[in-house]
Amino acid sequence: MVLLIFTTVTAMVVAAGKEPIPIQTLLLTILGGSLAAGGSSALNQYIDRDMDGKMSRTKNRPIPAGRVAPVNALVFGLALIAWSVALLGFFVNWLSAVLALIGALYYVVVYTILLKRNTVLNILIGGGAGAIPVLVGWAAVTGTLAPAAFVLFAIVFYWTPPHSWALALLVNSDYARADVPMMPVARGEEAARVQILLYSIQLVVLSLLPLPFRMLGGFYLVAAIVLGVGMLHESIQLLNRKTGAAARRTYKYSTFYLALLFLSMIIDTLLF
Repeated sequence: MVLLIFTTVTAMVVAAGKEPIPIQTLLLTILGGSLAAGGSSALNQYIDRDMDGKMSRTKNRPIPAGRVAPVNALVFGLALIAWSVALLGFFVNWLSAVLALIGALYYVVVYTILLKRNTVLNILIGGGAGAIPVLVGWAAVTGTLAPAAFVLFAIVFYWTPPHSWALALLVNSDYARADVPMMPVARGEEAARVQILLYSIQLVVLSLLPLPFRMLGGFYLVAAIVLGVGMLHESIQLLNRKTGAAARRTYKYSTFYLALLFLSMIIDTLLF
């Protein structure tokens, strides 16, 4: 969730360029985005409460552990999303509010309800939910959506599969126990490792698109290349070593990768 909000703020900075972002717009967009992400997560846990109780990674979440009644989680999640839309709509702009609502519905309905339990494509299609926050950030500053905003969207979208499948390799037995068709369960661990490498290659190529779109400059280019080499290295190591340690390292590096890639966008925009 923190990473989602960070990508939102990055999109705001890139969209604004050298112009200062009004502090009210910045803070309310962060708050609205946090409420939308938190509400979506609460609804996800409400819907997946049976599955969460079967997996060691999630069995101590509030609902399966009995600390929160399911109906309370449902009301809480819906309320957070409603507050998000109201705050963004009335105090930022309605485009950002509608996009935040679309992101919440995408995550809860498309990913959690329709895809997660039914198809190996769950992460491939569902990854769009995690990429929508950059559109929210862009719209919050400009009131519109430019092609450059969708470049940022594409980067997060293609980052999601290798990040999520590396985690799935770590908790493969959990997903198998809960009958969730994540890539390592549905197609096997070897196929998952190959797909992680293939999507990492596409991700690194996409990370260079801000240059031809004249969004960013030389500092970002160097950072994107260095971080991209690291991402490819970890993906190749994962394919060759086939160990839990390699999967854990790839998962951790992918988080590190996206955070530093977007940080380099902020630095490039503000200082160069």
